[in-house]
Amino acid sequence: MTIRNSCRITVFDSIGGNFKDSLFFQSALEPVKQTVIAAMTMEPSWKDSIFRQREELARMLREPIALLGNKCASVWGDRDRLNEVLLEGFSSIPYCTYLYVLGNDATQISDNVGKAGIIPGHYQRSRAERPYMKEVMPAWGFLLSDAYISLTANKPSLMALQVVVSGAGTLGYLGADFDLRSLPVTSALYQEPHDWRQVKGDPAIRGTLFLQTRTESPMDRNMHNALSILEELLTERGVFQCQIHFSSSQATIWTVDDPLRYRILDQEALKDPDICLLYPSRPYPEDAKIPRGDITGILDAMRGLRIVDTTIYLRTASINIFNGMVNLTFSCDGSHYMRYDEFLAKGPAFWSGVPA
Repeated sequence: MTIRNSCRITVFDSIGGNFKDSLFFQSALEPVKQTVIAAMTMEPSWKDSIFRQREELARMLREPIALLGNKCASVWGDRDRLNEVLLEGFSSIPYCTYLYVLGNDATQISDNVGKAGIIPGHYQRSRAERPYMKEVMPAWGFLLSDAYISLTANKPSLMALQVVVSGAGTLGYLGADFDLRSLPVTSALYQEPHDWRQVKGDPAIRGTLFLQTRTESPMDRNMHNALSILEELLTERGVFQCQIHFSSSQATIWTVDDPLRYRILDQEALKDPDICLLYPSRPYPEDAKIPRGDITGILDAMRGLRIVDTTIYLRTASINIFNGMVNLTFSCDGSHYMRYDEFLAKGPAFWSGVPA
């Protein structure tokens, strides 16, 4: 949720109005203040980050596109002169891939103009069915479209549309096409939220849930050794993420020494403590959100969920010590993402009583 400073002033001052000296209204507004402050201090979601990115891009593009649109108005209806205006103004639109001009019916009345010059084959092309032409144009006459997949490059793109007007009224649109790969990233990478999320899986699996029974896997028969090895790797050997596939008896691990590549430990490796010798001893990271002492409890709780019921049981689970999250996927194909401490606070009865 994005809340700007102006919103804070509105809530704190305008709503308070002339009652700032009234203890009654101060106390009445306190919950509102706390809600707004909490929202302002929350980590931005991916939707917040997209909004901020688009806001920065619109601020960067609106003025130069409007200026170029005014130049187009003076030569409207003349294909060659429109092409000349677009060629002359192309360098004024940062990061642009193509420029073109559309009539009110979304039919192109200029050629495409790019960095290399005029690109033939698009004159009189109708763009009426393209997604950016179906969006609502804001009252101020400038639209930065939602991202879409381009027809030519088959890559994510953005379109900026500027309404072109004259004394006679609206003439059409100036369009500026942008390849997402060329645009700068102007906002910080969002942080994954830590709230509990439940994701429903394949309906076909859910529909046959009570027709299946857990079959003991090789890992089930070797659970003590397998989890002891994984505990050693997580707490002493530099493994920061581990995905455990109980049903197929394997684990996928990522290490701080080589974080971009995963390694697979099959059932044979999970039986042999010598596998730990392949991973050098590393101090437990100080910035890990999961305390070292809680790793054993997390693995034990996962083991409990594997055997708590023969119908609803844990199939896969993962731990990431840096974001402090665990992921659980059950036999019904439902998945849960939650903080490690929230997971530890739940007992096996909770999970068996409330299937995902």
